[in-house]
Amino acid sequence: MDNVTYDTIIRNGRWFDGTGAPSAIRNIGIRDGRVVAVTPHPLDETGAEVVDATGKWVLPGMVDIHTHYDVEVLGGPGLPESVRHGVTTVLLGSCSLSTLYVDGSEAGDLFGRVEAIPREHVISAVDGSKTWSNAQQYIQALESRPLGPNVASFIGHSDMRTATMGLDRATRKDQRPNAAEQAQMERMLADALDAGFVGLSSMQLLFDKIDGDTCRSRTLPSTYAKPRELRRLKSLVRKRGRVLQSGPDIKNPLNLASQVAQSLPVLRKKLKTSLLSAADVKANPLAILMLGPLARLVNRFGADFRWQHLPVPFEVYADGIDLVVFEEFGSGAAALHLRNEVERNALLADEQYRRQFRKDYDNKFGVRVWHRDFFDAEIVSCPDESVIGKSFGQVGLDRDGLHPVDAFLDLVLEHGTKLRWRTTISNHRPEVLKKLARDPGIQMGFSDAGAHLRNMAFYNSGLRLLRHVRDAERTGAPFMTIEQAVHRMTGELADWYQIDAGHLRLGDRADLVVIDPDQLGSQLDEYAENPVEQYAGLPRMVNRNNDTVSLVLIGGRTVIRDGEPTDLLGAQRTGSFLRVGRSTPAPSPTTTSEFAHAH
Repeated sequence: MDNVTYDTIIRNGRWFDGTGAPSAIRNIGIRDGRVVAVTPHPLDETGAEVVDATGKWVLPGMVDIHTHYDVEVLGGPGLPESVRHGVTTVLLGSCSLSTLYVDGSEAGDLFGRVEAIPREHVISAVDGSKTWSNAQQYIQALESRPLGPNVASFIGHSDMRTATMGLDRATRKDQRPNAAEQAQMERMLADALDAGFVGLSSMQLLFDKIDGDTCRSRTLPSTYAKPRELRRLKSLVRKRGRVLQSGPDIKNPLNLASQVAQSLPVLRKKLKTSLLSAADVKANPLAILMLGPLARLVNRFGADFRWQHLPVPFEVYADGIDLVVFEEFGSGAAALHLRNEVERNALLADEQYRRQFRKDYDNKFGVRVWHRDFFDAEIVSCPDESVIGKSFGQVGLDRDGLHPVDAFLDLVLEHGTKLRWRTTISNHRPEVLKKLARDPGIQMGFSDAGAHLRNMAFYNSGLRLLRHVRDAERTGAPFMTIEQAVHRMTGELADWYQIDAGHLRLGDRADLVVIDPDQLGSQLDEYAENPVEQYAGLPRMVNRNNDTVSLVLIGGRTVIRDGEPTDLLGAQRTGSFLRVGRSTPAPSPTTTSEFAHAH
């Protein structure tokens, strides 16, 4: 026995330190938000909260490198839908979108349609919260709230461009920033990097569209940036050794090639690059064979390049025609352009429009995300119960050989958003997922947590990867060790982004999750719905694995117990803003926060 006192002791769990080193049965002692003991020997339990983790795994809290919580964190900073699945650190500011500089209306236009967060709630959250005008003030505003998880952030290129040029000019092909505007964006970026942001996020993908009225259906501002503008911004990121997160124009091979090549240190420093995304796409099953080798090739020549990857099947749901994949072809985007239901229904009923939709659907050439196969799209709920469980293709056959497009549009016209259906777009082959999970050029991320509330739920993707690895191990055909899987979702990510997270060693922050491996079962694939209070009760697709996650600690304090949030989560600050390259102390226990007091 020792004579040291502890706040919490995790007893007899299988401990993973986040480095990929061998796991072992250990007792873990926590005091003042840090790990102060990791030992096979008993610890003095006097005055400590003791958790018996016999038969369970104790691992560092997982790091989610791709979220869109920028809006939700303002009014609901506990972020329980991620935390309850063992995520203790989230990255904001993805896909060129952040809320540092834009006002509420501009944020609503940028986030509303691209990320399927209702525009009016984006406006309300930003305008009702904004007290900051620079990066340091933004950090202070976040830390004045009862943050649940730790937060790190990119600064979004579209955010800076909109605030500098105005949304209208920022989304016109014939407009470029003048010298003063270019200098202003560079100051914004430098300020964010000085404050500890992980880097810059940009976007060149052309089917992400703007909401609102003024610039509706234009692509995101960063897609209009010319090479000189991008080079100057990337140069700042390169010099600081920070990260560029970007999405290439997948229809332009030269853009994709340049995005990969920019990471190379050719007469300059390398540019750490995290690119969207590595996926085993049904529409193009050969593409995935190129991505891993491409990353390994440029890294062999001194680059530091990674693809982001969701390590589970990419299954999406839709209410009627409201799904972002329709943005990638003309007739689909034309329908989503119309917000007025009467106008949209008139378009969907028009025979000339349907002819074009059928043409777009039947065109199988070119790079695309959605496989455009309505036989591979299952109806899960509908007022007409006779179609539930069928594909739109089958409904067409049942209706005298109707084209699948007409079967789909007829049901949308008849039932609107009460027609709910699903399809799997990518990551459908388990053997390919195994290869991607091992590839050093690929990062485990891309959950999109906080966005697409009605379309997808990947909040527990880390648990699902652990199940995949555990199941393969049990069948005698392992493709990686549990230790390697934990490392890929914790320490590997934290180290690459240079943030104080992802490890569970002596002196590390006590951000950890206790998992029951016997409960990594089929329930991880199930979805439920839960209303989002701050979005007027909008039902969000969620995962519920309460038997799987026994405990989550952030900053040494219990925020999840038996899968459910404790009274602490979202009421007191347990998480911190993690600044690049800096150790971050856990918040001191407090009874209130400035945010809670103000509300």
